[in-house]
Amino acid sequence: MTNPRIPVTEDELHAYIDNELPAERRGDVEAWLAAHPDDAERVRSWLAMADVLHARYDSVADEAVPKRLEIEQLERQPRKLVYGAIAATLVAFIAGGGVGWIAHGAAAAPSPVQSFTLDAMDAHRLYVVEVRHPVEVPGNERAHLQAWLTKRCGWEVRAPELAAAGLKLVGGRLLPGPTGPASFLMYESASGERFTVYASKAQAETTQMRYAAQGNEGALFWADRGVGYVVSGGSDRNRLTQIAQAVYDQMEKNGG
Repeated sequence: MTNPRIPVTEDELHAYIDNELPAERRGDVEAWLAAHPDDAERVRSWLAMADVLHARYDSVADEAVPKRLEIEQLERQPRKLVYGAIAATLVAFIAGGGVGWIAHGAAAAPSPVQSFTLDAMDAHRLYVVEVRHPVEVPGNERAHLQAWLTKRCGWEVRAPELAAAGLKLVGGRLLPGPTGPASFLMYESASGERFTVYASKAQAETTQMRYAAQGNEGALFWADRGVGYVVSGGSDRNRLTQIAQAVYDQMEKNGG
């Protein structure tokens, strides 16, 4: 059964266009697009742009690389990745929304969203390895933790209930964020698996989740009502998405 409320990442939209999306996710993406006309329009514009690129560059895509451009026998990427990189770069310029997106490995300065996500992942790596002092306020003081972080951060900070996902609240702490304070919550499973929820004021405004991976860790970013959220955890993207979805739903239900 498809669910139009399951957030879809930008990478998944590109994979949907390229017919590389896992079959079990296509229904969710199509339901999401049916319920989100702005994203549906973006997808239509990307498809139209891809058609233009094919018409313009198909004739040269298979040409041999000139000798003067060969460097240490570098292999050309598959054509669809080249199109993806060009299209994504053009979309970033055309959209002009102030939130950059690095196109399929293209080298560029980190966008605000990427910098925000990296800050959250740095905090995750720093504290998840702590045994005795992973947090400042323990999870059994949930009410005090929420009130303290809300007062210090300037928005309502709530520690989501994640028992249904097999996680209990370890606790939280106050951290410096990109432009002010950040709240940091940690959860743990019975097996010792840890996830963190980092939140701070953010320039971006998108409820669409954006996935990032670094080493053996993954993270999902979204922003709503001027606050950015990053759920960080292990490399199991399905598990990470399950946790992020639960956090997202509770934040939305409680108004941020």
